[in-house]
Amino acid sequence: MRVLAAMSGGVDSAVAAARAVDAGHDVVGVHMALSRNRDQFRTGSRGCCSIEDAGDARRACDVLGIPYYVWDLSERFEETVVADFLAEYAAGRTPNPCVRCNEHIKFEALADKALALGFDAVCTGHYARIVARDDGQRELHRARDAAKDQSYVLAVMGPERLARAMFPLGDAATKDEVRAEAAARGLSVSVKPDSYDICFVADGDTRGFLRDRLGSRPGPIVDTAGDVLGAHDGTYGYTIGQRKGLAIGRPAPDGKPRYVLSIMPVTSTVVVGSIDELDVATVRAGSAVWFADADADGDWFACEAQVRAHGEAIGVCARTVPDGGVEVDVTAGAAHRLKGVAAGQSLVLYDGSRVLAQATVDATTPAVRA
Repeated sequence: MRVLAAMSGGVDSAVAAARAVDAGHDVVGVHMALSRNRDQFRTGSRGCCSIEDAGDARRACDVLGIPYYVWDLSERFEETVVADFLAEYAAGRTPNPCVRCNEHIKFEALADKALALGFDAVCTGHYARIVARDDGQRELHRARDAAKDQSYVLAVMGPERLARAMFPLGDAATKDEVRAEAAARGLSVSVKPDSYDICFVADGDTRGFLRDRLGSRPGPIVDTAGDVLGAHDGTYGYTIGQRKGLAIGRPAPDGKPRYVLSIMPVTSTVVVGSIDELDVATVRAGSAVWFADADADGDWFACEAQVRAHGEAIGVCARTVPDGGVEVDVTAGAAHRLKGVAAGQSLVLYDGSRVLAQATVDATTPAVRA
């Protein structure tokens, strides 16, 4: 097959491309330039897509003996991922930019362009597995290494793009194994630190980035009784379940920490309360993407739900709803409840290791404690 390998400049994408070459595919490496004003070097483990990363990707392709190109997708990235990030926070929601990047960039812009150029598949360094069924359908599953599993952020890609995807690292036992393989192949990125945090906020100051883009929007921090406890510069600096950085002067009556319970951007108000008030009974999510056949009748079925990239999947019951979304009952058989679920988060349903569906959280209902 003709395979386009997405080369980030890191060790994972380099080893994934190498394994695609070993499998006998005709591989071409492409580095995506996603920033309009790329830094010369990245700051340790923060950020990505710097000129340094592009050079590392080129050197990896040279070692592998495959062609190398740079595609400028910065305008598309700004118009979709960054714009969505800003709009969601301005609306009091909590987006996951990695999910949106996989949706709009890696498995839309990149994959669609690759298909138009005659490539059969796109290869990436994501940790997830693709299982082919006897009927030819492909299933998305968790990676062998649970600590590195990225099926949660990949679930938004849907079955059509999964059919043209390759994840050669899905069966890797550990990241150390991947690094050792890179070193044995003579790839200099074998010791390069992993990137983390939000790639377009290289200094890690998300609140500062949002303030620069959205401006100061001051308002009160109140408790559930409406008493003012403090002030803030913008609701976009907070997310549901947040404990640190609340800048509340006086302690709660019971002396326990307070957490963000709700965010109201229209009135620029942040409401805080106890940790028990974060318990969620139901979750409603929209724009569902299904990998399994959805039950058109809306009957409840048992599955597991995950709402954070590195969170735990818990047992729930779920069903489809008429507007193309999903409703999840967290209290049905769950050993413990979900806490602090925010609108804008990605909800992924699993059956064991298999991804069933992905949707974006719109609303929750609180659990009622006895």
